[in-house]
Amino acid sequence: MTLIPKRERFPVTCAQEIVAVRQRVRDHATFLGFNRLDQTKLMTATSELARNMLDYAGGGTVFIEQVEAQGRRGLQITFEDQGPGIADLDLAMQDGYTSGNGLGHGLPGAKRLVNDFFISSRVDEGTQIVIVRWM
Repeated sequence: MTLIPKRERFPVTCAQEIVAVRQRVRDHATFLGFNRLDQTKLMTATSELARNMLDYAGGGTVFIEQVEAQGRRGLQITFEDQGPGIADLDLAMQDGYTSGNGLGHGLPGAKRLVNDFFISSRVDEGTQIVIVRWM
């Protein structure tokens, strides 16, 4: 098996890089021993959040990190961009809301797929989203 570093950084500036990040999330999840369902949940949330970052902010950076807390192991994925930010986080987190042409499942859907979901955003400065799936 290939060596998997505890933390990796990936730029996301095009659709092909989303595919690469998604695959790397699977590599980390497999290495840590996540079952297939949890791997799929992580990969789906990653795809959705990376796609949003590309579509709404023109790209950004994804950090994948193996984490431990309170005797648990997990995978933390951070999405950072310097885009326009989200003016109303409460509205953006509502099912069905979309600021584009999507179905409105993005942020709330991704949140349902993980154990921990943190978002911070400032208009004209960017957005950071951190997700964690624990074993």
